[in-house]
Amino acid sequence: MPASVVSIRPVAVKPRASLAVAMLGFFVVALDAQIVNVALPAIRNDFGGGLAGLQWVVTGYTLMFSALQLFAGTFADRVGARRAYGIGMILFTVASAACAFSPGLAALVAGRILQGIGAALITPASLALIREAYQEAVQRGRAIVYWGLGGSVAAAAGPVLGGVLTEIDWRLIFFVNLPVGATALLVLARVARSPRRPMPFDWAGQITAVLALASLTYGIIEGASAGYGSPEILAVFALAAVSLTAFMVVQVKGRAPMIPLDMFSSRTVSTTLGVALATMAAFYGVVFLQSLYFQQQRGATAPETGLLFLPMTALVAILNPLVARLMARFGQVALIAAGQLLMAVGLAGLCLLPEDAPVLLVAFVMVPVGVGGSFTVPPIIALVMDNVPAERAGTASGVVNTARQVGGSLGVAIFGAVLAGQGFMEGLRASLGWTALILVILVFASMRLRHGQRKAA
Repeated sequence: MPASVVSIRPVAVKPRASLAVAMLGFFVVALDAQIVNVALPAIRNDFGGGLAGLQWVVTGYTLMFSALQLFAGTFADRVGARRAYGIGMILFTVASAACAFSPGLAALVAGRILQGIGAALITPASLALIREAYQEAVQRGRAIVYWGLGGSVAAAAGPVLGGVLTEIDWRLIFFVNLPVGATALLVLARVARSPRRPMPFDWAGQITAVLALASLTYGIIEGASAGYGSPEILAVFALAAVSLTAFMVVQVKGRAPMIPLDMFSSRTVSTTLGVALATMAAFYGVVFLQSLYFQQQRGATAPETGLLFLPMTALVAILNPLVARLMARFGQVALIAAGQLLMAVGLAGLCLLPEDAPVLLVAFVMVPVGVGGSFTVPPIIALVMDNVPAERAGTASGVVNTARQVGGSLGVAIFGAVLAGQGFMEGLRASLGWTALILVILVFASMRLRHGQRKAA
């Protein structure tokens, strides 16, 4: 037997248990990304801090989530997806309790960073569990859609639940993760053991990746107040550039690169990852901006703000099960392009609405943003997973989710920076308008992809 293969006893595969665990993992990870936005004004009332402080509450989570996705994918391949998932869920649950008991803003951001580390371990492992449990492409595509349903339910419940809990005490939004985490760990015990591969870790690549993303995000957020021409911010951007360059050198010349560069030789994979980044930047940016818009500009309470998100998030949850049928009929690429176009229409509509437009009208104009975004997630993941070997499932899922979460982090950072630099409504319109234009450009890039997706007769 080759030395590179680790032998384990065959075990019975339980696809339903694997799918349930994957859905619970994505649910709790997505819930924590959504539920906190409605609570931001209440957190600022308790802890103080300006717009930058609120951005760090959001990006502290998404930053580590995105920066560690590639490490987490390799980790899942090395120790097994089942074990990686368990470690991530335990860390996420403990960090949630730490956030709930945080005495100040710095402690809360630190807890959010730990949550992001746990979430980074959970997500690629959950997709790898699906890849292991469902060998046939059509069944795997359907399972990925159901996995996405977990996130859609979280997106629908997050703002409403966050608004209700914030009205009582914003700390409760972190306590809800505890029973979900406990349930996921109980179901995990029924999942078959995952195969392991003795893959080396790319420590140099991981360190330079974290430095590049963290310094870039810091520069974007803090530069809005310190000035982008200040020595401190220029030094931070220089660190980001040096770190990114070092990361690329390590990936080219390293013995065990974190990202197999041949994965990007496929135009389908590279374009799809760009779409994943842009769509998540748009979605996270809209949720962040509109949460502040409803409460600060229009005087809505936290529960009212949660309800105003409901038309968008509820329709996403309702329509999500249709994505598998739409993929089978029209193909993955067509669905990705249609989703981006819907998002662009919604963003343009929000950009053009007058400041005093009825809040219900604003809520309904947000619907295409959420629905379009949800239509892109399963086909993006399925398209990438179908274009990589099965033994790279953990790494590939880590690459996909890195692109998505980097987009989310940069979306909140950039949208917030534009807001701080131009004023609220001017910054909101500029952010949404430019993002809509980028998505339209990516629609044409997506339609040029060649794919072997089978269509229903």
